[in-house]
Amino acid sequence: MSEAKTIYAALLAIQQGIKAPKDKEGYGYNYRTADGIMQSAKPLLQENGVICILSDQAVSIGNRYYVESTARLIDIATGDVIEAKGTAVEPDRLASMAPPQITGTASTYARKRALEGLFLLDNEKDVDSREVQDEIAAQTSQGVAGARLKRNAGNSKGAPQSGGSDEIRRKALHGLSEAMKKANLSKEEVSAICGVHFKKTSSSELSNGQLSILAAHLEEWAAEAMAGE
Repeated sequence: MSEAKTIYAALLAIQQGIKAPKDKEGYGYNYRTADGIMQSAKPLLQENGVICILSDQAVSIGNRYYVESTARLIDIATGDVIEAKGTAVEPDRLASMAPPQITGTASTYARKRALEGLFLLDNEKDVDSREVQDEIAAQTSQGVAGARLKRNAGNSKGAPQSGGSDEIRRKALHGLSEAMKKANLSKEEVSAICGVHFKKTSSSELSNGQLSILAAHLEEWAAEAMAGE
């Protein structure tokens, strides 16, 4: 076999031998991670005498920033290279994350795309995990519950109630309505997000606290859903 074909033979062997199933589960989807792909590829890389290097580059398109990741397969004997690229857009904002974390999130997704392209892994119906957002949502929910307990404790001491539950519900729904307008989302799209994050068929089934969480995270969850399509 000539040197020019060596790296292609190695890539073929890796593509045929790699096992990187979508063994993670979240939001009703099964997905794989970049780390899972690399862990599966490492023994095959060594066996075939190649290394894989990942690198990122920031790309500005219009008024949006993207992370373009490149996965390079390099033959350690000849220096021959094969590469594949993947991109992911940086969200405009993620309320719970600092700017470096936002970039890191886009980088992780772009690297996974690049690895899937290089190793011929299908990506149908794939979506990224947002485990950190689960934790944030849980913490926010706990905060809402704590505030409710304090309010109820005050009411039990004879403090007058103001507004009532109907007023609280109205304000929560109004907040969601404003968030939907800002994100330009339909009721059907919001219902889909409710199913993913709260296991409910529509926002009408959410508690007041869940409505507040949905409104606060609606834009980023919508961007996340579109990125997984």
